[in-house]
Amino acid sequence: MKHLVLFAWFLFMPEVQSLEIIAGDFSDVSVTPTLDKIADGPPVNTNRYERRHKRSDGSSTEEEDPIDEHVTIHSYKVKSIITSRFAETVFSTKVVNKETSAQNVAFNIQIPEGAYISNFTMTVNDITFVGSVHEKSVARNLFAQARAEGKAAGMISTSVREMESFKAEVNVPGGSKVSFELYCQELLQRRLGLYEQTIILHPGNLVKQLQVDVYIFEPQGISHIEAPNMLGAQFDGLIHITKGENKAHISFKPTMDQQRKCPNCSDSAIDGSIVVRYDVKRELNGGSIQVSNGYFAHFFAPSNLPPLPKNIVFVIDVSGSMWGIKMKQTVEAMATILADLRPEDQFTIIDFNHNIRAWNDHLVSATPSQIKEAKKYVERIQPNGGTNINEAILSAIYILTEANNLGLLDPRSVSFIILVSDGDPTVGEIKLSNIQRNVRRQMQEDFSLYCLGIGFDVDYDFLERIALENRGVARRIHANVNASSQLMDFYEEVATPLLRKIEIHYGDDVTDVTQDRFDKYFSGSELIVAGKLAKKEPSNIKCLVTASSANDDLTFEVDSPTDELDKSLAKQKYVLPEFTKQLWAYLTINQLLAERALAQSALQKRNITSKILGLALVHQFVTPVTAMLVESEETGQKLLADSPKSTRNGCCKGTPIIGKKPASIPTWAQSIATPLPQQQIGPATESKVGLKGPVTSVENDPHFIIHLPKSKQDVCFNINPQPGKILSLVSDPIKGIVINGKIIGGKKTQNQKLNTYFGTLGLHFTKLNLSFEISTEKIRLKDGKHKTVLWWSESSILTHASVVVSVKKNANVTITLGEDMVFLILLHRVWKNHPTNVDFLGFYAPPTNNFSTSVHGLIGQFIHEPEVNVYNIRQGLDPNKPQATMEVKGHKITVTRGLQKDYRTDTVNGTDVQCWFIHNSGKGFIDGHFKDYLVPHLYSFLEHP
Repeated sequence: MKHLVLFAWFLFMPEVQSLEIIAGDFSDVSVTPTLDKIADGPPVNTNRYERRHKRSDGSSTEEEDPIDEHVTIHSYKVKSIITSRFAETVFSTKVVNKETSAQNVAFNIQIPEGAYISNFTMTVNDITFVGSVHEKSVARNLFAQARAEGKAAGMISTSVREMESFKAEVNVPGGSKVSFELYCQELLQRRLGLYEQTIILHPGNLVKQLQVDVYIFEPQGISHIEAPNMLGAQFDGLIHITKGENKAHISFKPTMDQQRKCPNCSDSAIDGSIVVRYDVKRELNGGSIQVSNGYFAHFFAPSNLPPLPKNIVFVIDVSGSMWGIKMKQTVEAMATILADLRPEDQFTIIDFNHNIRAWNDHLVSATPSQIKEAKKYVERIQPNGGTNINEAILSAIYILTEANNLGLLDPRSVSFIILVSDGDPTVGEIKLSNIQRNVRRQMQEDFSLYCLGIGFDVDYDFLERIALENRGVARRIHANVNASSQLMDFYEEVATPLLRKIEIHYGDDVTDVTQDRFDKYFSGSELIVAGKLAKKEPSNIKCLVTASSANDDLTFEVDSPTDELDKSLAKQKYVLPEFTKQLWAYLTINQLLAERALAQSALQKRNITSKILGLALVHQFVTPVTAMLVESEETGQKLLADSPKSTRNGCCKGTPIIGKKPASIPTWAQSIATPLPQQQIGPATESKVGLKGPVTSVENDPHFIIHLPKSKQDVCFNINPQPGKILSLVSDPIKGIVINGKIIGGKKTQNQKLNTYFGTLGLHFTKLNLSFEISTEKIRLKDGKHKTVLWWSESSILTHASVVVSVKKNANVTITLGEDMVFLILLHRVWKNHPTNVDFLGFYAPPTNNFSTSVHGLIGQFIHEPEVNVYNIRQGLDPNKPQATMEVKGHKITVTRGLQKDYRTDTVNGTDVQCWFIHNSGKGFIDGHFKDYLVPHLYSFLEHP
């Protein structure tokens, strides 16, 4: 983990360095000493509470002081409240100096990676210092003014090597108490299918009150949560999880005896992390929009999609500095990574020092034999020489470009370069700005660059800039025994790309939308977009998500009410009521910092800096352009907390599209929302393909309505198969089309009869190698070995070659095959506790569908209309239902005039359709008996006798 260190020394020394803080002695608050008096004062005992101390005589109990007569840690508490992935964590410590002389006490907390400090409060000898965020130069002026007036003042700065740690060190008078409270906020990122929060615990000594509480509230519901014990076997069973439907509480509260390294030890055994991992329930591929307090957050993490093929060039630094453990761990990681490649992937390897070598100078398929040879090649690498990063990356770009020009890349594949290096360039082009420019000029729009920097010798800022500019990300790999697993973990994050070219379009009801275009989406990650509601609050928010998957073009329509979440939040005790507001600010600042790092002109950089500053001041974030002034109103004493100077990565997994228009602010940094496209889902598709006219259909129990366009009549019949049986509706071996339906039964019999319905429909198109399984829960498409799932709970469109699948939310799905065929499946929902009925499906097809002469099935046989003659119309037993004689297929049948229902325009009551009803399960009208149409599987063709 990266560490940000902000140091605070409350003692002036003449040889003070840039990382120190100048401050006054707090032993006498009534008189503020001058800096000279501090400098000339007596030496101070520099014992810190992290130092190990010997136990005092006598037995120690939980009520007794935990360490010797010097410094006691009275409490050490962490409370984290997570609301919809956005977390606010509060670290608080109370320390007592029992000694009569002053002691130096350090408050050292490792804050979550990627978090922004939002407040810091400190109380020393009853003097309280409260933090507030200011523009950096303003804060420094106030700080300098306090120093000039002879008041105690301090400067908290940063360390480049440890970038996520907060440290304040204060001189505590004898007999005094000091308390620290640090607030930070962060957006948890989803990686490998889980959100993770890590809380590092290093109290140093035994603590009378040590407590960690993590409260999670997720409106979508919590699907999985874990908090494995990472602290050692003696703490087994002490981390407690309480989980509900959409909230959870993780607690850790060891007693002093449980904290001891051994029964008679005075040292603490706690030195590690509390790690909480969880995921949320997801039912919508288009994502979940959560609206609260005038802001919204859209969480997009679809699943059940086939992976995109990958074209990867691994670029490995084998210069002399990689000798030893770094190279050994890189080789170990590469062996696992290469074995994980899929057969549809293409790859090669470039290793470089002062020279550039390629295992293969063109991409090869990831076959077992090629992977075996690549592993052997990597194992034989012997690091030596300099570092020519420029030529290495350009060589990788050339290989991808050549393959693309020769048409060797799948149009739906993703292409990227993974650079692994531990140092700065020393050979060839060594000027970083020139390397950045060279790569920018040669990189193709569809390629991405991912940079892994091993250790701290590498210029990580440069790797971040060059990765962001080329649709990738950078990651620091710590050079230790876990470097191999860090490399493999990163690869796992990008190993399964599911979507490319993702665009999310919102209507005029929202404004100030954050980044809404993404280059890629990887399995197990999440894309997040946030924004503000317009002044006139809408009743709901709608958006359209478009993307391209391995085989399909997808469109999802998402809508969400704007008044429900606030009501739910008001009922919760541990939530962040303004989480959407802070989340929006967090996203926007991170994205603007990324754009600022790539600014092509001073004017552009100033404009972006101004936007960051305005947001940071309003939302109280310590950023690279702001500082926190910590001051006491009582004494006028001030401290100044600067932020890290390094830029931060973007918020979300999935590569932002940055740098295409370097002369302008990106769309997500502007205050203009993209208008919702005038694209209709569902009904518009029905109208286009002609499903408004007469159709042949199957509904309810199941009732068949066969439309005969030549005779302009509708003929009806019912059948009553047993639940679990599968009926052939359409079977066309020449066209390669099968449509079958699986029967389900009602909950119980009515009038001594069990109603039966279609619960699942299967459509199989052999020539397209495409199958659909449509149930009352979901719509599943299978293309060979890959599967894609659409849900009834959201409107969506999927385009696969010549096939278009259009889902209208909780209503219907339309499947269109070019200009030849169209099918409509209606969803019938019943209320949850209905005593007898169940959800079921209705099937509709127009008579214009273009089947072959060999088509058959309960519906298919009537595509080619038989001769029908109806005569001798007469009064039946029911005066409202006349009878007649029908001649069809050589049979004379007594038929009854009646009504059936068409539910296309009125899904509740239906529309009456007059038809001639044939009794005895269609006997005489259908070929043979209805049992002749039973098939063994959902995709089975009907066998002719």
